[in-house]
Amino acid sequence: MKMRPPQPFTFKAGKRAVLLLHGFTGNSADVRMLGRFLEKKGYTCHAPQYKGHGVPPEELVHTGPDDWWQDVMEAYQFLKENGHDEIAVAGLSLGGVFSLKLGYNVPVKGIIPMCAPMYIKSEEVMYQGILDYAREYKKFEGKSEDEINKEMNEFGKTPMKTLKALQKLIANVRDDVDMTYAPLFVVQARHDQMINANSANIIYEQAESPHKNIKWYENSSHVITLGPEKEQLHEDIYQFLEGLDWSE
Repeated sequence: MKMRPPQPFTFKAGKRAVLLLHGFTGNSADVRMLGRFLEKKGYTCHAPQYKGHGVPPEELVHTGPDDWWQDVMEAYQFLKENGHDEIAVAGLSLGGVFSLKLGYNVPVKGIIPMCAPMYIKSEEVMYQGILDYAREYKKFEGKSEDEINKEMNEFGKTPMKTLKALQKLIANVRDDVDMTYAPLFVVQARHDQMINANSANIIYEQAESPHKNIKWYENSSHVITLGPEKEQLHEDIYQFLEGLDWSE
């Protein structure tokens, strides 16, 4: 069975807008349920899909953080051009890193980093993540085990320059977290298997935001937006957004 690749989405509701950002090797589907929930509450939601994501993994390794940051900025401008002057941003994993970076580059009403890494993982661990993603994608494409193994052998020969650039991005954002002044809600899964969960404490403690909060979700793992506590997460994000100083 051929899979239909996820696409960027825009759910139009009120003047208040939320930019939703997915993670590395993820796609817009990771934040879609959150977007639908917020749409019902009157928030317009827009989620881009980064270049090289939601497509065959061979395309992923030829893109990098500069490409994805451009996608984030274009998504922000898309909301601006559609009449949304006030924009909050919520991001999962790498999307959370981008949400922090966005906060010290352009005006945002609030920032919600979810399971966002501040520690740099070894290239070996990150590389294994890409291999896992590649194998899963090929399974979803309906390829046989023989086809998958053959393609994975070829894929393994591809240089992964993306990983060094990704490590550098995380390090740079960590160095600049103290430039965060917008209201902040740090979300972290207690059983996060992908990142060092202490990243949440770094963000919370180093951000200069006068209004900031942190919450640990005791039964969740890394992709918290699809996990067992997603309904509680939706409600908590909604309450945070409702507490912001929107002009209308």
